[in-house]
Amino acid sequence: MENAIVHPRVHERHPNIREADVLAAWHNVLLSAPRDDGTGSWVSIGMDDNGRLLEMVSIHNSAGQWLIYHAMTPPTKKTMKELGAIRRKL
Repeated sequence: MENAIVHPRVHERHPNIREADVLAAWHNVLLSAPRDDGTGSWVSIGMDDNGRLLEMVSIHNSAGQWLIYHAMTPPTKKTMKELGAIRRKL
């Protein structure tokens, strides 16, 4: 994925996640899909340079950039399920 910026709020809320970590995970995305909430946002899971999986939520802004406004580690079960990374129990 191209041209991305990280909202400063990400590091403010999660001091253990640096901008470089988010951008590394962004460039190493494993799963990504648009959200079905009508906002145009996408949810992604990628691996940073420390081997951690990061959950990220982004939106493509009017400047043609992907604004990553949420990132956390580890990804929630809800997000993993949303991206099809967790199989449902039968």
